[in-house]
Amino acid sequence: MDYQLRAFLVAMLVLECLHFSAVMATDPDPLVDFSPDAHNFTLRNIFMNGDVSHGPGGTRAALDTKIFPATTSQGITYVQFKMVPCGINLPHTHPRAAELLTLVSGGPLQVGFVDTNGVAHIDILHPADITIFPRGMLHFEQNVGKEIAFYISALDSQNPGTLTSAGALFQLPTVALATALNQTGKAVTALNSTLYAYGPSLQMSSVSGCVPGRY
Repeated sequence: MDYQLRAFLVAMLVLECLHFSAVMATDPDPLVDFSPDAHNFTLRNIFMNGDVSHGPGGTRAALDTKIFPATTSQGITYVQFKMVPCGINLPHTHPRAAELLTLVSGGPLQVGFVDTNGVAHIDILHPADITIFPRGMLHFEQNVGKEIAFYISALDSQNPGTLTSAGALFQLPTVALATALNQTGKAVTALNSTLYAYGPSLQMSSVSGCVPGRY
């Protein structure tokens, strides 16, 4: 086999591997029109019939395939929020999905994410504004207004995953985390005792400077 032919075959193999990786990075394409378990294509009142959780910062109502089987294999997840003034969705990531967020009413809503260069992209949303959090980026939302912020998030995966930043950090060994934060092990342990319970949740800002309507 001559050199040019070998080089061509290697190049084709690399391209095929890249294509395979790109395909596997997203949800697989559906093989049928919809799930055989999908008998209804409308979900009434997500705040009553969805996966609803309440926190000091407001109410979150989400879908999953058990609650709404029609979403099975469609590569989407959908969440609605009602966030009180000074409420915050704790910084978190979605390792398997990008997120498109729309503020419907109330707020304003402060949002943002940090990219892989360590650059923060922070903005203020008003009703009818839309923002995007790229896949895997650390992001947050906080109601900096005087009214309840009603907003909607759509994610491009059936199972995007949610990893809350502080909760994840404090699962690491104390020595590793103390070194990363340039703190003593004692200081890290003391800080850990003040954290919210691990997991995504809507909380109230504990910062005394949070005044509704001031940002």
